Amino acid sequence: MSRIAYWTILVGTEPTAFRARNVEDLVPTLKQLQRGHPNAVLKWFEAGRIWDSPDHARAHRDRGRRELRRTRERDWRPGGEHRDPRARPKVPRTIKRRLLARRYGWKKTGDSGEGGDAPLDHARAKPRLNRPSGGKGRRGSR
Repeated sequence: MSRIAYWTILVGTEPTAFRARNVEDLVPTLKQLQRGHPNAVLKWFEAGRIWDSPDHARAHRDRGRRELRRTRERDWRPGGEHRDPRARPKVPRTIKRRLLARRYGWKKTGDSGEGGDAPLDHARAKPRLNRPSGGKGRRGSR
């Protein structure tokens, strides 16, 4: 059931301001209105339409759902494919690298003709001599 669904009183074809979720709340008001307006009726409003009862609205809604299920297959998706249309194409890493190398003019380095690791930073390759010793220094004295 939709969020905006209620019983309402119609006088002829015009709706009134009388609305309620339960039909019992509107019956006394309907009887009063029918004294002056014999064509006043109680109707159900749901999904932007006037219905005779909530059952009629539910039957119409269920019939529409069944028809949709019949017309579409289980794996229906926009475009007919069962995949995310926004997904980027999956290209293997080696092909990506080859395309980038071609685009930016990269050349393979090294004597063997194959790419190697990044060049070593010689400052980091040597052990640091000015490092503090591992003994119990000032740590415990603070």
